[in-house]
Amino acid sequence: MAEAYIVDALRSPTGKRRGSLADMHGADLGAHVIGAMVGRNAIPAEDYDDVVFGCVDTIGPLAGNIARTSWLAAGMPLNVPGTTVDRQCGSSQQAIHFAAQAVMSGTQDVVLAGGVQTMSSVPISSAMLAGQPLGFTTPFAESAGWQRRFGDAPVNQFYAAQRIADHWEISREAMESFALESHRRALQAMSEGRFAREVVPVEGRLAMDETARETTLEKMATLASVDPAYPAITAGVSSSTCDAAAAVLVVSERALKRYGLTPRARIHHMSVLADDPIWHLTAPIPATRHALKRCGLRLDDIDLVEINEAFASVVMAWLKETGYAHERTNVNGGAIALGHPLGASGAKLMSTLLHELERTGGRFGLQTMCEGGGQANVTVIERL
Repeated sequence: MAEAYIVDALRSPTGKRRGSLADMHGADLGAHVIGAMVGRNAIPAEDYDDVVFGCVDTIGPLAGNIARTSWLAAGMPLNVPGTTVDRQCGSSQQAIHFAAQAVMSGTQDVVLAGGVQTMSSVPISSAMLAGQPLGFTTPFAESAGWQRRFGDAPVNQFYAAQRIADHWEISREAMESFALESHRRALQAMSEGRFAREVVPVEGRLAMDETARETTLEKMATLASVDPAYPAITAGVSSSTCDAAAAVLVVSERALKRYGLTPRARIHHMSVLADDPIWHLTAPIPATRHALKRCGLRLDDIDLVEINEAFASVVMAWLKETGYAHERTNVNGGAIALGHPLGASGAKLMSTLLHELERTGGRFGLQTMCEGGGQANVTVIERL
């Protein structure tokens, strides 16, 4: 089978909600990473076959096929199409999969995959909230088929995060220690310039991520839970909402030769698996096992892991189940510190994973994340 190669990966800095990027239109933020990607790679813009972007809650400034409008807002040629993907939090990781699949099928040679999310202007679940409390609306509650199968079982992220903490016996204090370490790692990574190659500053607005915080366990202990029903789940152990965009350039071997490109990584494996939607956030566990079995690798073969820190309990349960070392997981901090820009997170994590493999000399990196509906993508890349 033909191979799919990554020749570049980059991202915008992550702006905190109502922060430096808050009033930036989604198309312009997407255009920012598109323009940077096209500008620093020797492929004529008109030769791109497609733009595949992830985005969640595509309403307001994120509506109207944000992949296509971001490309046009970047001043790029009219002939290049775009399509927008929604696999919830894994949307831009799925965009990378679609790009790789197109290249491996031989139908396309140059695909720009990525994602954008402006959570300052379009908060999480805006398309379905209709004035109801954040995270508690089930968009399919009126479905007769859903009711027959699942009844009135709660489907929301906070319930799932608490249920995971209870099932795996993860205390609030343990989650707060995990979260504190996420912030410590992120701040250290920034101070050492580890993100310098992957982040494309937004001139006049933001040069580097502004979400990580100097905090303490004492401060975290004072935070109220998101709801009395979920006593261990606070803002401190949850990913932060933010604004960001990211992009990954996926090409064929034919494109490597045609444009004289040097591949930085090869897509070694990609898969997606689902779990119980009521548990909601547990799918990375079976999805990781499934992926490793399919690609013939063991966890010992994986040098680095990026798993999205939607909540501390999600990653901590994954670590308990897999036995993988926390020291090699989210080594530069995770979404608790660096933010979770929903539809952009997959490409954002891929950019960080690629650059960290290059910095440390690792060979294989694995990326996974929990996704709405009880799903999880897994991507394994091999640094070249």
